[in-house]
Amino acid sequence: MGTEKPDDNKLLNYIAGRVEGLRDQMDTMRDQMDTMRNQMPTKDDLRQVEFRLSSKLEAEISAVRGDIEQVQLRLGSIEKALTTRLNQIETELSRLRSVVYLLVKDKPDLLRLLGQEPLPS
Repeated sequence: MGTEKPDDNKLLNYIAGRVEGLRDQMDTMRDQMDTMRNQMPTKDDLRQVEFRLSSKLEAEISAVRGDIEQVQLRLGSIEKALTTRLNQIETELSRLRSVVYLLVKDKPDLLRLLGQEPLPS
């Protein structure tokens, strides 16, 4: 084995150079990985962010629920007021019909003023 050929030296130098190059690339990649690890958030960081977001979301949902309840209460009071007013109008309309029928009873021609044909006698 002491008799090495010049081609063998070239091949060994080439392989040694490639191994050194690969070793340098691995060192660079290792440094890059370490840098990335240091920049990545930890699980604790993510838990803190999740907790803050969760708390904020719960507060916003509570506020929206409160707004919805206020709207429902307001709509309920509007509905009650409208129902009362419609009942009053229906009562007044019923009274007016009674008066009109009493008036028209003796004078059926008055129905024409209301856009209706007189009732047959």
